[in-house]
Amino acid sequence: MKYTEEHEWLRVDDDVVVVGITEHASEQLGDVVFVELPEAETKVAKGDDIVVIESVKAASDITAPLDGEIIAVNDDLVDNPGLVNEDPLGAAWFFKMKVDDLSQIDAYMDEDAYQDFIG
Repeated sequence: MKYTEEHEWLRVDDDVVVVGITEHASEQLGDVVFVELPEAETKVAKGDDIVVIESVKAASDITAPLDGEIIAVNDDLVDNPGLVNEDPLGAAWFFKMKVDDLSQIDAYMDEDAYQDFIG
């Protein structure tokens, strides 16, 4: 997995990238009460705000980590936003995307670098 400075994780599955938020991010947010996901088949550019997360503490956006197209979203999060707190690295993935250039992922941190980053 790779990690962004915005506390997103990226897992490559063949030619698809699965995106979620890290355990650190879910702990900082507190209890998540609402998740708004993008539509599948949406073209996105790196840095676009595409997911809204609301918790008891704050509202946050998840940005597109790469250029590409959203090909699937995790509708389970709409019905059960608490999954973000329960299983942030597994069942609580946000979206899957087909990326324009998979080599963009190389710019992100590996697990050791991310652990140093959150210190």
